[in-house]
Amino acid sequence: MEGSQAISLNRQIFQRKRWSIAVAAVVIQLCLGTVYGWSIFKNELVANHGWDELATSITFMVCIGVIGLAAAFGGILVDRKGPRLVATLAGVLFGIGTIIAGLGIAKTNLPMLYLGYGVIAGMGNGLGYVTPIATLIRWFPDKRGLVTGLAVMGFGAGSFFIGQIAPGMIASWGAARTLASWGAVFLVLIVTAAQWLENPATDKLAINQESDIKRKESESFGYQEALHTSQWWLEWGMLLLNITAGIGLISQLSPIASELYRPLITPDLAGRDLIQAVDAAGGTLVAIAAVFNGLGRLIWSWLSDSLGRRRIFSIMFLSQAILYAITPHVNSYYLFMIIACYLLACYGGGFATMPAFAADSFGTKNIGRIYGTMLTAWSVAGLCGPLIFAAARKTTHNFSAALYISSVLLLVGFFLSRLYKNPRHQSRPQLASTPGENSLKSPL
Repeated sequence: MEGSQAISLNRQIFQRKRWSIAVAAVVIQLCLGTVYGWSIFKNELVANHGWDELATSITFMVCIGVIGLAAAFGGILVDRKGPRLVATLAGVLFGIGTIIAGLGIAKTNLPMLYLGYGVIAGMGNGLGYVTPIATLIRWFPDKRGLVTGLAVMGFGAGSFFIGQIAPGMIASWGAARTLASWGAVFLVLIVTAAQWLENPATDKLAINQESDIKRKESESFGYQEALHTSQWWLEWGMLLLNITAGIGLISQLSPIASELYRPLITPDLAGRDLIQAVDAAGGTLVAIAAVFNGLGRLIWSWLSDSLGRRRIFSIMFLSQAILYAITPHVNSYYLFMIIACYLLACYGGGFATMPAFAADSFGTKNIGRIYGTMLTAWSVAGLCGPLIFAAARKTTHNFSAALYISSVLLLVGFFLSRLYKNPRHQSRPQLASTPGENSLKSPL
């Protein structure tokens, strides 16, 4: 009796412990996710600092490129040094980098802006992004899809808060002071939340989770072994294509919304009032779409626990391809808002479902390195997506070509998802398939 009571108490402590870590992970991701609100600052920078559309877009492109590379390194580091150290370093870099970016804007110094927000904050963002995910996958082997969705939902929802608050701050304080203030907040919040992160002891998992946890751990792929499978590259390609389309749209979301909103503005508005009304419309869409970006991460990843990861990716790819092809013909601000919300829900869903997909495929022992390296797809997409949209705007003065290209890329992603089969391991016939993944004969 005493033994069973001790086990029951141990399980209660374990549950409280892992959910407190989940809360800390969400706080970190909320701060890091504000990077998706960058387009809110663009109109101010173009209007008051003499920088053109491409120059301000490069800031975001460099940041996303560095995030993916830093995530690959962070995955290796978190497997070796543990999550607390890596997350603390992430908070310091992200906070200080954002403050430096604010100083760069104040001095109208574009290289300083690139260094602060693009390189230093990007490094912190990448280190901080992969660390909570790798940690939670280890604490929640029974709820991989749900918990990774919960964590990265915070990342997707981060731009909601900055989209609601930053436009008013920019109007009152200017972009430089606003960005520097956010940097100080990020530094404090991320470093504080990082102190809750730690990896679980294997014996705790054995007591508190299903009896086959140790078996699954022993079946994990080695890092180099995983990278030499075609399945790793298929997952990398699927992540690349989903991010390229979504991040390109995000990079221009506020300007597109502002253009579509102009016909709805009363004719008597002009000058600064007109600019503020247009900026507010863009900021509103960024904020609302960010909510769906976050919800999509939770909902799609939760559904993948029952429907299967591959099937979820197939649904997301095909539906997005259709909507991207339709969007160039949309002339309504509110209809575009609905479409953008769904597209960003799928974009976020890809981010949330892929960590669980990788853990299902290759095991959890080396998931930090395996998934962290997979996030180099984020770096490539972070350059390609915004560049496609910025180039389309510059050459054709609209985004139609970029939207059609995105549709084609997503169709390619759909076909990649249909090609996927579970990887084979030398020590066993095949990794256990996820729910709903047992056959390629399913229509989706």
